[in-house]
Amino acid sequence: MRRGAICKCPACGEGSAFAGYLRVTPVCAACGTKIDDLHADDAPTYFTISLVGHIVVPLMLMLERGYAPPIWVHMVLWLPLIMILTLALLRPIKGATLGLLWAHNGPR
Repeated sequence: MRRGAICKCPACGEGSAFAGYLRVTPVCAACGTKIDDLHADDAPTYFTISLVGHIVVPLMLMLERGYAPPIWVHMVLWLPLIMILTLALLRPIKGATLGLLWAHNGPR
């Protein structure tokens, strides 16, 4: 999972696991492992939403309880933060999911 989280091939840790932002490379350039056989489906999205929610919601509630700012302050703060965290975490979480799938299915 660690190799996948840094967006490297889950088998060797050398080649890139991704051909684009989220598109998985068909075969690792370093070791030849078929990575596109691993189907993460909706799991990375679910894990990302859960993690971002666990980060943002407590912060949002602390701000609301402590200062009770107007709604526009919440919009200006939380919408960009949610977007940035989601985009920053989705790829490493998908890579870690690919690593878990590779470890569970074994080398091919």
